[in-house]
Amino acid sequence: MDIDLLKTFVEVVRTRHFGKAAENLYITQSAVSFRIRQLEQGLGVNLFIRQRNNIQLTAPGERLLPHAKMIITGMQRAKVDVALADNMHKQISLAGTPNIWDAFLQFGITNIVSAMPGVSLVAEVKAQQESTRLLLERTLDLAILFDPPKVDELVVERICELPIIPVSGYDTATNENFFDNQYVYVDWGTTFSLWHARQFTGKTPPYFRTSTGRIALDLILQCGGSAFIPEVLVESHLEKGELFHIKDVEHTSRDIFVAYHRDNDQKELIETLINLLPKINTLHLLDES
Repeated sequence: MDIDLLKTFVEVVRTRHFGKAAENLYITQSAVSFRIRQLEQGLGVNLFIRQRNNIQLTAPGERLLPHAKMIITGMQRAKVDVALADNMHKQISLAGTPNIWDAFLQFGITNIVSAMPGVSLVAEVKAQQESTRLLLERTLDLAILFDPPKVDELVVERICELPIIPVSGYDTATNENFFDNQYVYVDWGTTFSLWHARQFTGKTPPYFRTSTGRIALDLILQCGGSAFIPEVLVESHLEKGELFHIKDVEHTSRDIFVAYHRDNDQKELIETLINLLPKINTLHLLDES
């Protein structure tokens, strides 16, 4: 069976539109229609109920979908395995959100690579929802996240805790004025947002919001202000007197989780990587000293 036919089928299912599927696949709409007809003729069934602006899967189409995704994923993995360098025997892919990279993964990725000789590591920045989707499609081996996905097919483990502290560019900052002088709100995930809303109701709204801790850190270093930043990310700036820990403001922490598909065939490698991840902060402190 032609893999391109299955890719086209999956894209039409995702977009529910032949034209949009054609745009995403960089082919013409007539080519999409031809491929779907080829697939239907090969299988001897109709895969879609075609109505104006309303494309729905038939019962055979519903049954084909998980098989099509599995075949596509298997082909992608096969291509990657075949293309591995001669000195590499295995490949494992991991992803983290931008904040996970800023506050956690960046400090230990070189140590992880060194500790896994013969393994080709693919490390990417992915949003939470995309990581979850890729895990379910088995095109991603491991996701590192603040907010664990609640999906039966995935195994989720807590690996460590990340302290997040209130810091300011002004040594005169206190609990009373912390939010009044260029406060930068960083989205550290759902749990942090709920904690922040409970603790600081009625405070001055932030003058700047960002989903990335690195942006907030650079901003307050250059322009002044305050923010909640992971301790590991600001410790050198605290030591230099560039930032100040405002200790009378409530602080918090975030649990860091890993997630992987329970049927992943690389569990041994995944477990090795998971065992290395909690040591990242320790390795970072040793490197600093």
